[in-house]
Formats: sequence, C-alpha cells, structure tokens
Amino acid sequence: MLPLHVMKQFIETQRSINCKGKLLALDKPLVMGILNLTPDSFYDGSFYNTKEKILQQIHKIINEGAQIIDMGAYSSRPGAKNISEKEELKRLVPALEIILKNFPDIVVSVDTFRSNIAKIVVSDFGVSMINDISGGAIDKHMFELVAKLNVPYILMHMRGNPRTMQSMTSYKDIVDELISYFAKKVHILKKTGVKDIIIDPGFGFSKVLEQNYELLNKLESFKILERPILVGISRKSMIYKYLNIKPEEALNGTSVLNTIAIQKGANILRVHDVKEAVETIKLYSKLNEISVVR
Repeated sequence: MLPLHVMKQFIETQRSINCKGKLLALDKPLVMGILNLTPDSFYDGSFYNTKEKILQQIHKIINEGAQIIDMGAYSSRPGAKNISEKEELKRLVPALEIILKNFPDIVVSVDTFRSNIAKIVVSDFGVSMINDISGGAIDKHMFELVAKLNVPYILMHMRGNPRTMQSMTSYKDIVDELISYFAKKVHILKKTGVKDIIIDPGFGFSKVLEQNYELLNKLESFKILERPILVGISRKSMIYKYLNIKPEEALNGTSVLNTIAIQKGANILRVHDVKEAVETIKLYSKLNEISVVR
C-alpha cells in the first residue's frame, strides 16, 4: 500500500458529481437504479426484453426516486459469456432511445468496459456517466476517452474478467490492496484529465463471501481516498448464499446491508429496488438529523 502522505498528493475531496452540467450533490446518499438489458443477469435477466417493459421500468425507477439510472447490456455475473460490441450496442440502443425521447433530463450511466461503446452512448444518446467494472484494465483507451468526453467515471475493482474473476481471489490484505489500487488509478485518471471519479470496491467481483463482508465492515477505510463511494450489493450472492435463499428473496438482506453501507460512508447505492433504498436513506437521514439536534 502507498504511504498516506503519498496518497494525499493524488486525491482531493469531491463533494458533488458534474453530470454534463447537472450537479448531483453528495450531502446525502444517492440512489442509482439498475436497468439490466441482459438475458442472463443473476437476478432480473430477460425481464426487460421489450420496449414496453423497458419504458415501464424506467418510469418505475424515476417515480420511486432514483437520481441515476444505470443500464448494462453485458452480463457481469461470474462465468458470464462474452458478447460482441455489436450485440452490446443492439441491446442498449432501444432503452437509450426511450430515455432520450421521454426522460432527457435524467442522469444516465452505462455499464460498459468498452471505449467504443462509451463513445457512442455519450456522443449519440446523451449518456452522462460511464460505469467500468474493469477499472480501465480491459480497454486501454477507456481513461483517455472518458477524459475527452468529460463525463464522470465509476472506477470499480475487479481482477481478470467476468469469466475468470472468481479464480483470482487471493489477497494478503484486501482492504490495503484495494486502497492502493484506487489511489494509483485515481492518480492516472487525474493526470489523464478525468475530473469526476467515483470508486466502487466491486462487491462480488474477484472476492469470496468473507472478503465481501470484510470490505463492507471496513468501508469507512476508503474515505481516505476522498472520492464518492458507490456500493453495489443489491440481491448479490454475499446475501442470498449466506442466508441460503434465492436472489428473489434477498431484498430484506439488501436493505440491511445498504443501511450499514451508508453508515460507513457510501455515497451512492446501486440497487434493483429503488423504493426500498430511498426509504432506507430517508430513515437513516432522519436518525442523523435527530442526533445532530440533540
């Protein structure tokens, strides 16, 4: 791990996210609603396979209070199959056209590790954030492109790719190694010209169950990076496998762990269930409000 005084040279506190002129304040946690456009997602694969279903889900995400919609067309579940850029774009375009026509003011993030896809969705469809599960490791052009596009970048930690990541879970000290990883990447991104950087520890990516809980338990350690922290644990295996239930039954566990995440400093909750996440944040904020008054 890099020494603290070295890391402090690379980082500065970020209190808002500039999404193509629209500022998202970070004074309280934000909700990012998930729109999966894949047929094989671990939870809602093939749910949104028609324009009508996509439109209904977008309405639902917005009406329930999400500030960001994150859409992905490449399944990142462990062992997921590779698809071509053409297929990824084919899945994305109908949803992007719907949003551009009906909800032009909503902040949209696209979950992709391919710079060609990122360029098209930002330039042609007004997408205002890129969510890269590979942290720039799969496509070497991603950092420079994001800088050129001038959009916020979600920097996630993962080793390998979705097909190989669960064979790469050996760490000496997972928290120290991830903090060092992020400090180095943030430094590179800043030098490249990327202004808004969000970090995501990558729960479930190249981590076994115990490591996921260690990361959540020590999430406040990542505050040293002074960057917004995104937590994506919604209905994941760290919940349903531990409780011996199905992803469809993991909403209660998700809400519990999301509460712990915001207590420990999460700025963005990436979720399938927006209403419940919004309520979690409201209740937590009320509790904090009472504590401050007293």
